[in-house]
Amino acid sequence: MQSSDSNSLNPEQPADGKKTIDGGRAQDLPHGRSKTIELPAGCELALYNVNGVFYATEKFCPHKGAPLARGILCEYVIECEWHGWQFDVRTGECLTVPERLKTYERN
Repeated sequence: MQSSDSNSLNPEQPADGKKTIDGGRAQDLPHGRSKTIELPAGCELALYNVNGVFYATEKFCPHKGAPLARGILCEYVIECEWHGWQFDVRTGECLTVPERLKTYERN
């Protein structure tokens, strides 16, 4: 459906200024698994499936830059495979040191 209003909003950009990212088909990321998603601008994020609910954080561990999607996901906690730092994928809070990941909202 097209709007005839010349001030219509861009369908790629919601009114609240947030962008929607297509993470692929839900059935392609089984429960307890994670993967890396490439964003249009060339950035990447880590996507996690926890009991059918999807969470997203920045891709790299802030400690030494390990790709978090390759870590061990146990319920809501992703553990960095390089040095064992653990993060809550819901909040980005680090459970091992006072650090935090950037998180992304679900639609």
